[in-house]
Amino acid sequence: MMPAILGDYFELQRGTTYKSALLGQPGPVLLGLGSIARNGGFKGDNLKTYGGPCDPRHLLKPGEIYVSLKDVTQSADLLGAVARVPSYIPLGRLTQDTVKLVFKQEDAPRTYLYWLLQTPQYREYCRAHSTGTTNLGLARDDFLNFEVPSLTRERQWIVDLVQNIEDKIELNRRMNQTLEGIGQAIFWDWFVHFGPTRRKAAGETDPVAIMGGLTQDPACAAELAALFPFAFGDDGWPVSWAETAIGDLVKAQGGSTPSTGEETLWAPAEHYWATPKDLSNMHDFALFDTARKISDAGLAKITSGLLPVGSVLLSSRAPIGYLAIAQVPVAINQGFIGLVPNAEVGSAYLYCWCKANMDKIVANANGSTFQEISKKNFRPITSALPADRRLIAEFEHVAEPLFARLIAGAKESRTLAETRDYLLPRLMSGAVRVKPLEAGTA
Repeated sequence: MMPAILGDYFELQRGTTYKSALLGQPGPVLLGLGSIARNGGFKGDNLKTYGGPCDPRHLLKPGEIYVSLKDVTQSADLLGAVARVPSYIPLGRLTQDTVKLVFKQEDAPRTYLYWLLQTPQYREYCRAHSTGTTNLGLARDDFLNFEVPSLTRERQWIVDLVQNIEDKIELNRRMNQTLEGIGQAIFWDWFVHFGPTRRKAAGETDPVAIMGGLTQDPACAAELAALFPFAFGDDGWPVSWAETAIGDLVKAQGGSTPSTGEETLWAPAEHYWATPKDLSNMHDFALFDTARKISDAGLAKITSGLLPVGSVLLSSRAPIGYLAIAQVPVAINQGFIGLVPNAEVGSAYLYCWCKANMDKIVANANGSTFQEISKKNFRPITSALPADRRLIAEFEHVAEPLFARLIAGAKESRTLAETRDYLLPRLMSGAVRVKPLEAGTA
């Protein structure tokens, strides 16, 4: 009996080009190469909608799978990489670089096939069958001829487990999004829209209402409300607030990288952590397990030295704006700016400040080959700040528990991802026997 192949389960529907002028207009989300993570999985940052006409054959709903049969990198990380449209994307549209999997039968084992296409054995198959030098390609026939092992009971157990892990990671992602949103909303109300002062100026006297219902404890609300002025000055800011440069508030450090040809650069695991080269991985809030290390001699050549735990790391060259809060002392390379918290200003404030001022950060970038913001251009960026710095400390007191839970969720998701990645190679071989989940334990 001939073994099954991918082509037994589905056909391929290639996408088409789009007009860049219609990007950002209401419509489906574009599902191009940028929406696929390295080696597979959906990548949800920097998505754009498309307002142009769409052939129904090029549209995807949540749960549908698409693939890249090309790659512009030599590592082939995207060649043959698959992604599944998540539940929070109501409708997606293929581009000329992506291909939809059109299943031939409704009862096809879609979840099994999706995870099979995430295994390292499949990824190696794609690399081995790549064509081209600068732009890599994977022939449709080669993709469809990948052999599919039979779906045994053991493999089904592994599929169920990795899917449960993925569901928990997604739950953590949504929870972290909510936690960050709460922190950002408070920051914008206090430091951007000056909500408490506006409510005072409008005649509100109830402290709970002045603080926008942040706390229902009248005594606590009164203490917070007392830190906000009753009126605005001629500059449009609360009275006694002043334009302040971020470089005057905290130390903003730029990084550097020793020559990769020197033995002083990357070192064994017992040495210091260093920021990764891949800036796109900086969408995770807890930079605590980067594989890159640097030796004492290498660290001596980095101008910023070792930044402490809690430093906010900003990717400073294209793509600008990825953020992380360091969970270990870390050395940063030239693609980052590090903001070091102090006794007055904490990590949560600095993180939210970067988010709220991202338009200014990007506007101060320059460069002909790629956009980059230097520490020289970053440090003078200003925002309105209260003369009484206790307000920043109070924000930190409110936001720190939110960020602590957020970071804990990010750490848990990374641990879960490691477990998932341990199991995936066994999906092909069936070498690991997994105990089936009992009813009510999922």
